[in-house]
Amino acid sequence: MRAVKPSEPHRPAPSGTAAQSAPTPVPSPAPPRAAAASPGEGAPLAPPVTHYENFPVASLLCPPRLRQPIAAIYAFARAADDLADEGDASADERLADLCAYRAELQAVAGGAVPGPRWAAIFGPLQAVLQSHALPVPLLDDLLDAFLQDIAMTRDGATYATRAALLDYCRRSANPVGRLLLHLYGVGGAAALAESDAICSALQLINFWQDLSVDLPRGRHYLTDADCAAHGVERTQLAEGRRSPATDALVMDCAGWARRTMLAGAPLVHRLPGRMGWELRFVVQGGLRILDKVEALHGGSLVTRPVLRATDGPRLAWRALRM
Repeated sequence: MRAVKPSEPHRPAPSGTAAQSAPTPVPSPAPPRAAAASPGEGAPLAPPVTHYENFPVASLLCPPRLRQPIAAIYAFARAADDLADEGDASADERLADLCAYRAELQAVAGGAVPGPRWAAIFGPLQAVLQSHALPVPLLDDLLDAFLQDIAMTRDGATYATRAALLDYCRRSANPVGRLLLHLYGVGGAAALAESDAICSALQLINFWQDLSVDLPRGRHYLTDADCAAHGVERTQLAEGRRSPATDALVMDCAGWARRTMLAGAPLVHRLPGRMGWELRFVVQGGLRILDKVEALHGGSLVTRPVLRATDGPRLAWRALRM
C-alpha cells in the first residue's frame, strides 16, 4: 500500500463493507513507561520528507506554524508504510513489526517515553499529540489499514465491491485529511465529507496509477464486482494481458476516482489563505495523475504514469482557476 499522506495521511469496518480478509488481531499495547517531558521549544523535530509523493507535503504553502506538526504526522505514516512495504521481511514479520509500532503509539499517547527503535518518529509525534490534542484513533486507523493490506496480500484476498474498497480508504487515507482539518481548526459535516472524498480519491488514483506495480505483487484493488462487470478474469490481470475489456475496466475506475475527487474539491474554498492553496495543489496533483492514467486508455495496467517537473505550470494554472 502506498500511503497518501498527508492528504496524504492508508477505520472500524461498518457492517457489510469489510474486506474479505481481516487483519491479524493486534495484542494489547504494553503498559506506559515513564512520563515524557512536556513539549516546547526543545521538542524533537520530525525527520525530513524524503519519499516521492504526488502532492506537496508540508510545503512552503503550508502555514509555518503547522509545518512541523504535519511533518510529524507524515513521518509516522510514512514509517508505518515502510514497515508494511519495504525490505525483504515476510508478511508475518511485517505484521509483528506493525503490531509493535501500534503498541508504541498507544504507549506514547498515554505519556510514555518513546522507546529507542522509533524514537525519531514518536518523539516528535508525542509533542504534537500533546500540543495539538491529535485524535489518536485516527492515527490508529491508519495502522489498522496497513495491517489489513499486509494480511490481504499474504492471503491473495480481493475486495468484493467498491463499498469494501472505500472502507479500506476510510482507514488508509481519510484519517490524514481529518487530522489536517483538526490542525487547521476546521470542522463541520460538509468539510469532513469533502475531505474524505479528496483523500479517498487520492488513494484510488494511487491504485490506478500503480496497477503495473501492484498486480505482480499480488495486490488486488480492482474489485470483484468491477472485474465481473467488464468480463475480466483475475488471471488476465495478474499476467498483465491488456485487452479492450481491461482498458474499459481501468477507464471506468479512473472515472470513479475523478468523480470522487471533484465531489471533494469545494473544500479548497472552506480553507483560508495558504491552507486552501496547499489543498488546491493536492487536488490538482491527483487530477493530473488521472489525466495521465486516462491518456493511456487503460495502459496503466502495464505502464506507471508519474508527475514530472513539466507538469508544474499546468498544476499552478489549474490551482489558480479553482
